[in-house]
Amino acid sequence: MTATPPSRPDPLAPAGLARSAAWTLGALALAAGVLLVVFRGPGGRAAVLTSGGIALVVQALTFLAARAAPPGRRFGVWVGGAAARMGTLVFYALVALRPLGLPAAPALLSLAAFFFVTTLAESRLHLR
Repeated sequence: MTATPPSRPDPLAPAGLARSAAWTLGALALAAGVLLVVFRGPGGRAAVLTSGGIALVVQALTFLAARAAPPGRRFGVWVGGAAARMGTLVFYALVALRPLGLPAAPALLSLAAFFFVTTLAESRLHLR
């Protein structure tokens, strides 16, 4: 007799999403606290907070897409999310910074840092 494997919990269930949101917000808050100490110059605060908002939106969309993907395609969707994060960083650098009037170094370094810490948190959560 073969045993049926235990079913995995629904990745989009409210409990799973709440845990994911808590990890993501915690990682963003911790990184923002450090970055706000580092970038205290003119425009640094605005650059860090704007980058944090962008990272939160992009991270939420890519994470939801990866969590909603069927188990066999989840890694491919996660890789697509990583490409979307890099594309966002490039777009931010080449197109969005000048019209927003943000200093380049704090804006780009903080967006890269936010994507890094949230991707680490996301990879931990995908293993569940």
